[in-house]
Amino acid sequence: MTVLEGRALSKNYRHQNRVIEALRGVDFTLEDGEILGLAGESGSGKSTLLKLVAGLEPPSEGSILLHGRELSYRRTTEEYRAMQMIFQNAPASFHPRRTIAESIAESVHNLRGKNVPVQNDALADMVGLPPELMGRYPRQLSGGQCQRMAIARAMAVRPEILLCDEITSALDVSSQAQILRLLADICRENHTSAIFVSHDLAVIRCLCDRVMIMRNGSLVEEGSAAQVIQDPKEEYTRKLVDSVLKI
Repeated sequence: MTVLEGRALSKNYRHQNRVIEALRGVDFTLEDGEILGLAGESGSGKSTLLKLVAGLEPPSEGSILLHGRELSYRRTTEEYRAMQMIFQNAPASFHPRRTIAESIAESVHNLRGKNVPVQNDALADMVGLPPELMGRYPRQLSGGQCQRMAIARAMAVRPEILLCDEITSALDVSSQAQILRLLADICRENHTSAIFVSHDLAVIRCLCDRVMIMRNGSLVEEGSAAQVIQDPKEEYTRKLVDSVLKI
């Protein structure tokens, strides 16, 4: 079942006297429980697409549909709750003067209601961390711990879709692997869909069910992650795959 759909999405930015086309008529679908990867080099449009989906910016053209209903740029609380963003710089995504528990409680109360209790112990257990870390400040946690807490904060509001923007790129290899396993387990156990942006095709292959390859704001190739990476049809995709294998 299709949970999310984008139709002919375009995004233009004006810089001085010229228009920059960051996204050009992109179509996509996200199925129930699916992890969809967005891959491509820097400036390919993958993060721009994620911002449009998250409601952080309006599209210049096109539409986004959640369960077949078109979303406006001014979204309802329930629509924001349904799609939760996890950012690359997890420590910076938390308020520096609030504990992790306070930041999570604020998100829950804003999106689910002020009387909804926050199950801190259960959330910490979900992301594999000791509950006492909930009482610490972001600066007191490692990057990997902060990223786990960012996932906990997103899951605390019970979203249907997680939007992940390069969430492992700032971590060491060991922490990356742990976060990927955690995210895969959480999506499977909670039947949560996800869009995962990464420039790393090795990460995409490990985590994602399907991948969209983007270049210069356009969709170049799409298919199952295994098929696209093992047997790419487009020359641009082949070059991306070759560069990963050489590294």
